[in-house]
Amino acid sequence: MQPFDPVNFRGQFQFFQHNPGWVYLDNAATMHKPDVVVNAITSFYQRNNSNVHRGAHTLSQNATRAFEQARDDIATFINAGARQQIIFCSGATAALNQIAFGLMHTVLQPGDRVLITALEHHANIVPWQLHCSRFGVTLDVVPLDTEHKVDQQAFAELLALKPKVVSFSHISNVLGHIQPVAHMISQAKATGALTVIDGAQGIVHDKIDVQALDADFYVWSGHKLYGPTGIGVLYGKTAALELLTPIFAGGEMISEVNFSHSLFNILPFRLEAGTPDIAGAIGLAAACNWLQKINSEQVKNYKAMLLKQFFAGLKKIGGLDILSSPVHNAGIVALNVQGEHPADVAELLNQQAVAVRGGQHCAMPFFSQLGLAGAVRFSFAPYNTEADVATSLQALTQAAEILTA
Repeated sequence: MQPFDPVNFRGQFQFFQHNPGWVYLDNAATMHKPDVVVNAITSFYQRNNSNVHRGAHTLSQNATRAFEQARDDIATFINAGARQQIIFCSGATAALNQIAFGLMHTVLQPGDRVLITALEHHANIVPWQLHCSRFGVTLDVVPLDTEHKVDQQAFAELLALKPKVVSFSHISNVLGHIQPVAHMISQAKATGALTVIDGAQGIVHDKIDVQALDADFYVWSGHKLYGPTGIGVLYGKTAALELLTPIFAGGEMISEVNFSHSLFNILPFRLEAGTPDIAGAIGLAAACNWLQKINSEQVKNYKAMLLKQFFAGLKKIGGLDILSSPVHNAGIVALNVQGEHPADVAELLNQQAVAVRGGQHCAMPFFSQLGLAGAVRFSFAPYNTEADVATSLQALTQAAEILTA
């Protein structure tokens, strides 16, 4: 394992060579891609482009091997118990939709309950709403405490209602708060619930061991982990995946078709209808293999250092309303300039070449409860620098001065 060197790490991203004047702090939305990922995708298209699984020719067989090797590499990356537990999809949103649709009538029956939290991304709210309302399933929501963290007492009380499914985010995409995910999974499983973890932000923060975590499902998007857009992973325990009714049909997800009925294929193919994103899977595996070689603890410590410097700088800027806590934070800070719209703040930062996100961050219920139009979100990655922190603080100071003048 290589020690983490921030300069060397940043040097592996062509984006910063092409955009030297920008400070990119929108990493919670999407991360940049290292050369190893871009090269893997380019190499596939230039040298091995063919469809997988179906072809009798050598080119197709080579593409199939590369695609299925990507599945093996990703299974190793998260310590899945078996390769068929890795289901390729377009991202965490698609995975959560598959789960919400797929559990209706197999696990969830009219009168049952699903439990989520008030911190969830829309992708872990709306799919449940769509199907729960149609099929008579109740959707319960765990409120937040005064620090905008999941109220653990309320969580325990709602678990007493015996939900069949408990689904929540590993890390808040708005605030960066890290949930006590292992403890919450353990509590939920003690009541007999299936557990679903939205790992879109969690997958990049820590080394994930799905067997140790023991969730039934853990989902994530490739572009949050230095991989390409349009590819994601639905991990599930084999028995849990077998419970899912496929949301898409056709292609290799079947083993037999006639006009009266069809039989589904075995895992993972029964949940992967149609031609997959072959290059995306190969690119994502390249990102995972690359990350395996870097000391993850040193990366976390470096990000924590940047976050500490940023919070220290925020204390010197007057008129801020900081929503995020520096404690148990994965590197995301949401804040507002008091009395000002977050879009205005984000635009003034944009004019100073600081890329952040302003808005509701696909968490409208959270901001509705706070009575806020949204927030400005700063999200850090290991390729950010101490100079990025200083520049962003200076830009935020100037923006606040302009808006409050």
